[in-house]
Amino acid sequence: MCAQDAFQTQRSQLVELLVSGSLEGFESILDRLLSREVLSWEDYEGLSLVGQPISHLARRLLDTIWNKGAWGCEQLTAAVREAQADSQPPELPSSWDPHSPHPARDLQSHRPAIVRRLYGHVEGVLDLTQQRGFISQYETDEIRRPIFTSSQRARRLLDLATVKANGLAAFLLQCIQELPVPLALPFEDAACKKYVSKLRTVISAQSRFLSTYDGAENLCLEEVYTENVLEIQMEVGMAGPSQQSPTTLGLEELFSTCDHFNKEADTVLVVGEAGSGKSTLLQQLHLLWASGRAFQEFLFVFPFSCRQLQCLVKPLSMRTLLFEHCCWPDLGPQDVFQVLLDHPERILLTFDGFDEFRFRFTDQERHCCPTAPTSVQSLLFNLLQGNLLKNARKVLTSRPSAVSASLRKHVRTELSLKGFSEEGIELYLRKRHREPGVADRLLCLLRATSALHGLCHLPVFSWMVSKCHEELLLQGRGSPKTTTDMYLLILRHFLLHASPLPLATHGLGPSLIQGRLPTLLHLGRLALWGLGTCCYVFSAKQLQAAHVDSEDLSLGFLVLAKRVVPGSTAPLEFLHITFQCFFAAFYLALSADTPPSSLRHLFQDHRPESSPLARVLPKLFLRGSRCREGSVAALLQGAELHNLQITGAFLAGLLSQEHRSLLAECQASETALLRRWDCVRRCLTRSLREHFRSIPPALPGEAKSMHALPGFLWLIRSLYEMQEERLAWEAVRRLNVGHLKLTFCGVGPAECAALAFVLRHLRRPVALQLDHNSVGDIGVEQLLPCLGVCKALYLRDNNISDRGICKLVEHALRCEQLQKLALGNNHITAAGAEVLAQGLRTNNSLQFLGFWGNQVGDEGAQALAAALGDHQSLRWLSLVGNNIGSVGAQALALMLEKNMALEELCLEENHVQDEGVCFLAKGLARNSSLKVLKLSNNHISSLGAEALLWALEKNDTILEVWLRGNTFSPEEIEKLSHQDTRLLL
Repeated sequence: MCAQDAFQTQRSQLVELLVSGSLEGFESILDRLLSREVLSWEDYEGLSLVGQPISHLARRLLDTIWNKGAWGCEQLTAAVREAQADSQPPELPSSWDPHSPHPARDLQSHRPAIVRRLYGHVEGVLDLTQQRGFISQYETDEIRRPIFTSSQRARRLLDLATVKANGLAAFLLQCIQELPVPLALPFEDAACKKYVSKLRTVISAQSRFLSTYDGAENLCLEEVYTENVLEIQMEVGMAGPSQQSPTTLGLEELFSTCDHFNKEADTVLVVGEAGSGKSTLLQQLHLLWASGRAFQEFLFVFPFSCRQLQCLVKPLSMRTLLFEHCCWPDLGPQDVFQVLLDHPERILLTFDGFDEFRFRFTDQERHCCPTAPTSVQSLLFNLLQGNLLKNARKVLTSRPSAVSASLRKHVRTELSLKGFSEEGIELYLRKRHREPGVADRLLCLLRATSALHGLCHLPVFSWMVSKCHEELLLQGRGSPKTTTDMYLLILRHFLLHASPLPLATHGLGPSLIQGRLPTLLHLGRLALWGLGTCCYVFSAKQLQAAHVDSEDLSLGFLVLAKRVVPGSTAPLEFLHITFQCFFAAFYLALSADTPPSSLRHLFQDHRPESSPLARVLPKLFLRGSRCREGSVAALLQGAELHNLQITGAFLAGLLSQEHRSLLAECQASETALLRRWDCVRRCLTRSLREHFRSIPPALPGEAKSMHALPGFLWLIRSLYEMQEERLAWEAVRRLNVGHLKLTFCGVGPAECAALAFVLRHLRRPVALQLDHNSVGDIGVEQLLPCLGVCKALYLRDNNISDRGICKLVEHALRCEQLQKLALGNNHITAAGAEVLAQGLRTNNSLQFLGFWGNQVGDEGAQALAAALGDHQSLRWLSLVGNNIGSVGAQALALMLEKNMALEELCLEENHVQDEGVCFLAKGLARNSSLKVLKLSNNHISSLGAEALLWALEKNDTILEVWLRGNTFSPEEIEKLSHQDTRLLL
């Protein structure tokens, strides 16, 4: 293959290489090509347009080089290789000809070395050339635009010398000869190396020990860190029926994915629910970098917390943010900062908890100067957009609900943190409890308690189970089922450890709470105030204003936050945002100054357009809804929606019948608790009723369909927390939908338990669609109580394994109403297929079975075929992408000879080949029910097609045989198409 042909075949890889680095790297390649006269000056001008996306410039460069033939292709490949290897250009000649007739040509032929020589001196050379009158003030200002690095400024000065005929080129030759020879790359000088060493030391100290939720333990992160399920987030609506499951990544692969939303962006977004482990994931990333074990492509790492950044009220510059609020250089701060500006591709910035940043993202205000002060929100937003430190990598973590469409436009890759897998829960507990038998007993308890096991899917609950293992194992109490149960358990744990020994025998009784009620109310008032003002770290002054004293702090619910400014007094924060919500709910349940009517703000629809009055008279609506500043209603109106939802669910749980009696003995008036309970009950019922009313009417002849809005799941979770069967029944008894769609809604095991608790009261069968969530094996177990009302169950892309199939089959296939089961793109093997086959032998209701994108192989196909030979109801079967070969195809062919109900069999993207097709052809010749057979992408040649033509002559029932993507030549395709039009090629 000639160089030009090889160049063309490698085009996509070359584009990826050219855009994977920074603009600086791309321009250094142009320098090399200019110096070797591969590019003309006109070529170069068309490839150095300011503001053009680097991907566009890369493709234009490849087109330009292609037209120059094989030699040009070889030169570009060599230039890319040199840039990738960071090889230095040859040094400049020891002297220049002062009377060179072509100074501009000399500058071009040695351009890479000249750019390097000018680096670090370009400001002085610019001043000198302006003083001598070679360039104007306007031209100097253009070159010194803040978005340009020193190297880019040097290039633009050389560009001027090429087009100016006033002696600038000759003057630059003289200046460059007098400049000192650079001895090392800028980030190898003493000041920069010392700063990198200090940065590693600081970050190692911050990340080496796990910031435990109670602050009482000193856990080494490496000893307990357990990887969560981290998946590449797919765009809604992009997942087709044969698409593979989302790719699962390890932490060290964070920047390796090629699945980009926007290739021009620099931000990796990691989304996950509260308690899913986002902060710990970033802490592990920092530790891996600081210890030199991963992410070494970055020379500088700067970690930030969004909840602490929002406390900065004074304007600040990029320099101030990096140095004063992260790590200050001991030597040459200006030189170090210049290196950062010149090499942004060596920088990684992490921003934890964007959902706790009270400022909403906007890309309306542009700020491009790294030395000019601006507000902290403007600084952060322009960093994420790339207006500041373009090509520096950013990692942003957030709860999904806080990520807007305008922010996603500036995201390169979105990853979803799903929490612990079942194996992850076990690994974490074994790391936390190394003493003999403790972990085994805890795991045995979890496996015997489905609801508790489901909660541990989130790491924060696994920590609670670990922390309260003595209470769970030794006291024989009923295991927690709800989130509120777990938080009351951890409350009991903290109170017992802070109480005198005789009191500890009373459990979480009224005496234990009564003795600490003032403290709990102080903490609750502080928590509610923080939610209402979007404040999550508290100064000493704020604690004093909330009457939180040292005795209150001794309980351990408030812990030291990491310092915002070195040397300043560290503020305090709650153990976790969910604890802040829990204490706020506790205050709302027990405080005397909480009017029951104010609780409606927790459960109403907070979309601005939700109220008809708000749509017609928005100003009047806003004026009328104003509440007294500092009141409970005002604080609830000011809180972020995702925090309101968590608080509302906790309040519902605290006011449940089980826990209401506990709180009643700490309250002077039980009537007040009942009023609050009644208000919450009515709010939940009304909100769900309004939600159901918003469903558009069904089309004629179709079942009514409902796609749940974001708040629906939290309403269901709140009903579950109350644990009142009557209320759940009332909520859904009038719901008349045939299809309930909850795709891409972050449904995990805890949400499955809540859905089952409510949906089992439906009066009519429903199709429940839960595709693209995190149900997993544990969630399947939570869904079992509501399977009796499901006529269809969609569980595609949910990390379900053979264990989940065992639980599902045992119950689902016995339900006479179940007609459709979709299990595509999970992790089911032949063992799971065999279990499913056993269930199918006694089932006579299932009509559609979707099993694509798993790994059942020939063995699983054989088991399913044997079970389906006599099945009377199945109409549609998909085994796409299951690694099925000729052995499995032979079993399916025998099934076709017996089964006279199946109408469509989908076998695309397997390894059937000609041998398997010949078997299927024989089965097809004896079948009288199948209408569609799909065999695309199965390595089939004309030999297999001939066998199918023979079968089609004997079968007039079959309507379509799909053969696209197989190994047919254009001539064979044309011939086969004419032989039988039922072959779709």
